[in-house]
Amino acid sequence: MAQDQALAARVDKAVDAALAERRIVGGVVLVARNGETVYARAAGLADRETGRPVGRDTIFRYASLTKPMVSAAALALAEAGVIDLDAPVTRYLPDFRPKAADGSEPVITLRHLMTHTSGLTYDFMEPPESAYHARGISNGFDRAGVAMAGNLKAIAGWPLSFAPGSAWVYSVSTDVLGAALAAATGKSLGEVVRDKVTGPLGLADTGFKVTDPDRLSVAYANGEDGPVAMSDGHKVPFAFSPLVYAPSRAFNADSFESGGAGMVGTADDYLKFLETIRTGGGGILKPQTNRLMLENAIGETPVPILGPGFGFSLAGGILKDPAAVGTPQAPGTWSWGGVYGGSWFVDPANALTVVVLTNTAIEGMAGVLPGDVRAAVYG
Repeated sequence: MAQDQALAARVDKAVDAALAERRIVGGVVLVARNGETVYARAAGLADRETGRPVGRDTIFRYASLTKPMVSAAALALAEAGVIDLDAPVTRYLPDFRPKAADGSEPVITLRHLMTHTSGLTYDFMEPPESAYHARGISNGFDRAGVAMAGNLKAIAGWPLSFAPGSAWVYSVSTDVLGAALAAATGKSLGEVVRDKVTGPLGLADTGFKVTDPDRLSVAYANGEDGPVAMSDGHKVPFAFSPLVYAPSRAFNADSFESGGAGMVGTADDYLKFLETIRTGGGGILKPQTNRLMLENAIGETPVPILGPGFGFSLAGGILKDPAAVGTPQAPGTWSWGGVYGGSWFVDPANALTVVVLTNTAIEGMAGVLPGDVRAAVYG
């Protein structure tokens, strides 16, 4: 008990500093150890303009926290024999045929999509002068009203950055994966994820549609004078090119269900999902399949967006060398984040799961807060 009180005091200090220094408007932080939630705090405001506070039931835009759930759904379908992870994407999407720079047509498998070794890319991974930005390719959170068919055609029209399997680049791969899952099942991606992941786990507030708009947090972005409420078209500097946001997308029924960035949900729902994977996948995956979520799948291929010391599984970053990263986390720690201001990690060796969901981009993903929370958890 004393240990938990000390942990709580340290995490509180990190959250309080983020609020006092106006790095976040609000958020929820959850820490579980050995399956028990030892820290839970909802802090700040979900809607600063109306004074609505954040609660444990506040719904956040997951952004790339969507990807592991879609990967879990893909693995469940593979277990059932509905898809083959090593099959060409064209088995499920016959018209999706991106070409290499030399005009050849390499084979992209579902496994390439899941590991981001497909040769596809993201707009923010391309330099500002790249012609990619004029191709109309949506990243799944930048514009409302984009249909999947048109986006797949646009993605396929851009040359691959490298031969599939030869390198790692963060990309629209999980959007293509989501389209393949929908095609393979004859259902929408939302139905697939509900059937295979959120439904069996009872995650009532997590999906591609907002269950209760009154509980959805407003989206904010860090600015020179503190966080500002975002509207469609808001840009935030990141990587090679700015992130472009469309918060209205969460309400737009004409927007494709983005497997890479389209889901919304609560912090508690996400913690339950992560704990399910940490403890073997019970209820959604068999243990031998579940391991693929937690094991490096790309060998020594570098993961530039994370830096030295990381690999990548079929569903997120895998820590290989804590010393190279300068982290107290154990080897095998699984982690990722979302550009609306969320991050998480699972440290299986220490039976730790941590979720940080904020409404402020990109502090909650790649700012000071996630590192402060991590340091506080390990003491």
